[in-house]
Amino acid sequence: MKPFDTTTRLMCALGMCSVGMFSLLGAALVPAVCHAESAVKTGEKIAFLGDSITQGGANNASGYVRLVISGLEANGIKATMIPAGISGHKSNQMLERLTRDVINKKPDWMTLSCGVNDVWHGANGVPLDAYEKNIAAIVDQAQAAGIKVMILTATMIHEDATNNENKILALYNDFMRKLAAEKKCLLADLNADMQAALEPGPHHEHQLTSDGVHMNPLGDRMMARSILKSFGLSDAELQTANDAWLNAPHTCEVAGKAKLTLRQYEQLRQLAAQRGTSVGTLVQEETSKAIAALLKTAP
Repeated sequence: MKPFDTTTRLMCALGMCSVGMFSLLGAALVPAVCHAESAVKTGEKIAFLGDSITQGGANNASGYVRLVISGLEANGIKATMIPAGISGHKSNQMLERLTRDVINKKPDWMTLSCGVNDVWHGANGVPLDAYEKNIAAIVDQAQAAGIKVMILTATMIHEDATNNENKILALYNDFMRKLAAEKKCLLADLNADMQAALEPGPHHEHQLTSDGVHMNPLGDRMMARSILKSFGLSDAELQTANDAWLNAPHTCEVAGKAKLTLRQYEQLRQLAAQRGTSVGTLVQEETSKAIAALLKTAP
């Protein structure tokens, strides 16, 4: 064999080693693709403890409780909701019924939404020191029962962060944030997210609520998104959830009133009778058709 053959082979071997080394280095330098992992797993149960906002969140098709469950399902996580919201309830009442409505039902998770009524009810509300004791007891008892807790800061009382009620509520929410850190609970800062979502300027109607306090469908979506994000869903997974929410049928309702003459009302009744239905159903069906036609012209 000629001398240069040996040299050539050696150079080739060294070259192959170099290529291999650079390949390994290159692989090491490529950033790993990290996927978010939800804290909630398929088969787990989530109790939603709260007041009328939570009660409506479970009862209404567009409510935040239902959106959380459907948002998880859109991402392949099938969880079961345990509704535990009662209208008008404050921290003392939630503590009193915690065992019955939450602990005895053995959820894996509990979200805690409390504070609006404690402040909004004024003299009939719950002062901050008592509120702190009640909330701490709720979290302690839930965790002692093996339940993982997510704390939700209370949403705004009217869509104005500068009003006196929201200034007081800020102290309650400061405690919730502090407690979440101390007790190692997940935190969904709904109040901060709500303030961030409100657009400045005069508006013809409420932006996120139906009456200044209770959520409209957009407010419920804001709450659900914040909760899912705190559960660990990625931006892509949140978008998947949002797409599912936007396309879910019969989720939102709008109400309108038409002023008619008596003659027109009689004609409506006759037309409804001919179709074998009621005036209300007839108007609802025709309104849905009219809205569908109107939306075809929307940008």
